[in-house]
Amino acid sequence: MTTPFPFSAIVGQYEMKRAMVLTAIDPGLGGVLVFGDRGTGKSTAVRALAALLPPITVVAGCPVNSATARDIPDWTDVKDTALIERPTPVVDLPLGVTEDRVTGALDIERALTQGEKAFEPGLLARANRGYLYIDEVNLLEDHIVDLLLDVAQSGMNMVEREGLSIRHPARFVLVGSGNPEEGELRPQLLDRFGLSVEVSSPDNVEERVEVIRRRTEFETDHEAFMARWQAEDARLRDRILAARDALGQTITSDDVLTDCARLSMALGTDGLRGELTLLRAARALAALEQAGEVNRVHLRQAAPLALSHRLRRDPLDEAGSGARVSRVVAETLP
Repeated sequence: MTTPFPFSAIVGQYEMKRAMVLTAIDPGLGGVLVFGDRGTGKSTAVRALAALLPPITVVAGCPVNSATARDIPDWTDVKDTALIERPTPVVDLPLGVTEDRVTGALDIERALTQGEKAFEPGLLARANRGYLYIDEVNLLEDHIVDLLLDVAQSGMNMVEREGLSIRHPARFVLVGSGNPEEGELRPQLLDRFGLSVEVSSPDNVEERVEVIRRRTEFETDHEAFMARWQAEDARLRDRILAARDALGQTITSDDVLTDCARLSMALGTDGLRGELTLLRAARALAALEQAGEVNRVHLRQAAPLALSHRLRRDPLDEAGSGARVSRVVAETLP
């Protein structure tokens, strides 16, 4: 069964779903980091959201999903410049992946059989204009982490090896998931994620039963289940598209900017990335609600997503980073 589980049918996990919707409204937020138990719908949510979004328009056969003929990299051999629609790509980056597989490398087969020096695109090319999903991101090898940091910062993938000098756009929403008990994430990569969420297994019988019921219906009465929930997904898609249109007109007052700065200072976050991301997330929330202007309600809702993973560790505070953010938000933004 290849149809993704409907995004709207995912039971609970409201913060995770909210964070992913915000990245769909403003991909510039920098992606989502989801930490928590296995089997809590992390990968399901990524694929479901991508399936919910409208298809992207690409040049047929272009390996980097170019939107127009003039965007096609000159190293490709694309002849047909007809435009087609394609689902928003979701590309998995597996553990143990080689650098060549990620960035692309010399096409050995063409080099041996035809004597041509040609480029074989990698995973970053396929992920352009879509989602790059990394499961167990905290176990990723350091040199791959460094590579991803460079590409995420620049939006371009550059390959200089084996006589090749290649560059192509690589703009994607980075979604990482993992279990913190299996290893910590490097601070450089942790800070690169715009939003973070901690998820856990449902702690009540009713919610667990509903998860089982919906999954069983999805597998045994697929058409009826999809017909019911695709209508919900369509309504959410319309809200996301309307929010994209409203984002540029959403007003941000100086008072809101001051609140962002005060909150970040009160939490002791390093650098300015925290308040910049907080503001972008609050603007996306306001646009989703068609509020027209960012207010403190939006800041309070966005703060745990944007700031929890940027806090300095406090060994004396056993409440966790999310609880610390909520406490400081209540004190700073009454």
